[in-house]
Amino acid sequence: MPASIVFMGTPAFAVPSLRALAQHYPVAGVVTQPDRPAGRGQQVIVSPVKQAALQLGLPLLQPRKLSEPEATAQLSAWKPDLIVVAAFGQILRPAVLDLPPQGCVNVHGSLLPRHRGAAPMVAAILAGDSETGVTIMQIALGVDTGSMLAKRATPITPDDTAATLAGRLAVMGADLLVETLPSYLAGTLVPQPQDEALATYAPQLTKEDGHLNFARPAAELERRVRACTPWPGAFALWQGQPFKILRAALAEAEGAPGLVVEGKEGPVVCCQPGGLRLVEVQAAGRRPVPAPAFARGARGFIGSKLE
Repeated sequence: MPASIVFMGTPAFAVPSLRALAQHYPVAGVVTQPDRPAGRGQQVIVSPVKQAALQLGLPLLQPRKLSEPEATAQLSAWKPDLIVVAAFGQILRPAVLDLPPQGCVNVHGSLLPRHRGAAPMVAAILAGDSETGVTIMQIALGVDTGSMLAKRATPITPDDTAATLAGRLAVMGADLLVETLPSYLAGTLVPQPQDEALATYAPQLTKEDGHLNFARPAAELERRVRACTPWPGAFALWQGQPFKILRAALAEAEGAPGLVVEGKEGPVVCCQPGGLRLVEVQAAGRRPVPAPAFARGARGFIGSKLE
């Protein structure tokens, strides 16, 4: 009889894993974060995993904390053989980790032990890594410290953003998960401990992490623009207002940090060293536009300073 699985996840990254599991195993239930208001209108938003679970007709649980008595009781009632986690957003405590006979496994968006933590894809782009990937791992008490079951790598392209990388790794993770589970559940797969000496950490970004400091090298800032897409978004201040830099590229430039000069293909912001060519921008209260068009229409932009 196939193993009964409980799935825990929240964002779009987790959806392919849930759908892949549902095709191969009985999914006893799905746990995701509670619905929350978001945006200017504070409309209630349901998670992508909740939407997928409802489409699949799967039982759903949305506890504020897994330690709530109702959540603990429901997990026990589902009697899972295994719990699979993908970007759930809550730490699993011993009461949950010890519940399923086959333990808990996680789909993590990096090649562990590099980039443990909440934002591994962002960290890989920021670090200038040439490749990243997914790791299927056992969940232990530490942050992404458990033994590894399988890995799969992919190159990071010069155009990759956190969004494109997350989409690619989500599918890779789902494929690797369903390839790995049969041997893991059969007990024939030997978990490999992580090398603690190689561990790095990837904390969640804050909104201020998107604020570009033009006293930094242009190559670093170009990576930050891509790493902060879609959230929190890269920005600077122009005329005292947030000025979003949606896409950028490297260019040659000399001048004071933040000075906007005219380049061959559009406006370039001077960095230390190098320059950041603006490709697509969005001024406060306006729509996104190609940067050359913005510079033609915004008097005084060339020669001004972004801070």
